[in-house]
Amino acid sequence: MSVAIRRLSTTQPDFDAAFQQVLHWSAETDDAIEQRVKAILADVQQRGDAAVLEYTARFDQIDAASASDLELKPNDLEAALAQIPAAQRQALEAAARRVRAYHERQLQACGQSWSYRDEDGTLLGQKVTPLDRVGIYVPGGKAAYPSSVLMNAIPAKVAGVGEIVMVVPTPGGVRNPLVLAAAAVAGVDRAFTIGGAQAVAALAYGTAAVPKVDKITGPGNAYVASAKKHVFGTVGIDMIAGPSEILVLADGSTPADWVAMDLFSQAEHDELAQSILLCPDAAYIEQVQAAIDRLLPGMPRRDIIRASLQGRGALIHTRSMEETCAISNRIAPEHLEVSSRDPHRWEPLLRHAGAIFLGAYTSESLGDYCAGPNHVLPTSGTARFSSPLGVYDFQKRSSLIEVSEAGAQTLGRIAADLAYGEGLQAHAQAAELRLKS
Repeated sequence: MSVAIRRLSTTQPDFDAAFQQVLHWSAETDDAIEQRVKAILADVQQRGDAAVLEYTARFDQIDAASASDLELKPNDLEAALAQIPAAQRQALEAAARRVRAYHERQLQACGQSWSYRDEDGTLLGQKVTPLDRVGIYVPGGKAAYPSSVLMNAIPAKVAGVGEIVMVVPTPGGVRNPLVLAAAAVAGVDRAFTIGGAQAVAALAYGTAAVPKVDKITGPGNAYVASAKKHVFGTVGIDMIAGPSEILVLADGSTPADWVAMDLFSQAEHDELAQSILLCPDAAYIEQVQAAIDRLLPGMPRRDIIRASLQGRGALIHTRSMEETCAISNRIAPEHLEVSSRDPHRWEPLLRHAGAIFLGAYTSESLGDYCAGPNHVLPTSGTARFSSPLGVYDFQKRSSLIEVSEAGAQTLGRIAADLAYGEGLQAHAQAAELRLKS
């Protein structure tokens, strides 16, 4: 049975309108969800652990005597690491080494304080300091994501964050050992079996059992996204993530099965995930369609993949690879594969993407797990102005200013003139008092 994935061509007269229909996705949360999330946040802020216990029992069917019973002890994490199969442990530790090495290079490049003195002896600079405590949200509904533990906790650890608090839902009390093992490998300090909006509220406001954090990172469902949006300002957040996306730019040189499976790799996340192929070779698009139809029946998550491809996917025939790159910049995708004989020819033309995967052998899935760069990426076109999660998200910057006596004579006059112009006399006189008569 053929998968009815949308087919477009840039030569068709109504391409722009049809293309916008493909991209359309509203970040607005359903009003009913918004109201429920607001009620949960307010309840946790007011009643603390009692509310967390109530919602955890209702949504995850975990009846705990106290909120402290929802905290995983350090030996729980180490025990999980010891019990998982040796191959999984080796893969987890190898991935962690690569993610840590990549983010340590980020720290060297941008994470250091600096200062200088100008000609009159005034010191100017920037002090870079890590956040004191961060919370990482790890999804635990439709699937378990140990990779998300690594991608959120390791850059925080590299940045020098004082304490990392993980929250992860465990519906029915079922704990995923690979997730707990990842927490042990990544250096998570505290972990709680709490999920949903109540977990975000507990991290943002603090309860007797759950410490208040400075920033919350990590993906989640619509309730988690809404809660993060509402607590922003009380705490920092990384981003409001939409459904996962992959855009493949192909010149027809990569085996069609590879590209079809790469499209599946995002479609299997969620029915709202988006997988798009852009290619100037019409015959190759037919090969990819045939590969999709042939490979889909063997996929365990085929129903989700089919719904995603038919609902939000597209195979788009373009005039040229140059046009393909231009359309890619309009999309600004989360994951961008350049499946070409010469990917470095096209990379300079690509301006907007969360992560760019160069060449036929660079499947997006390698970036998800173990290549090294972070897999927490901007979605829904926000790669036009946003960046992947990194060390810089777990640091803050303070300006350093030490004005010398000589510098005050010059700067004071400038500041006073501007302050009088703004009608702020105290500002002006504070500067003038330091001037030599």
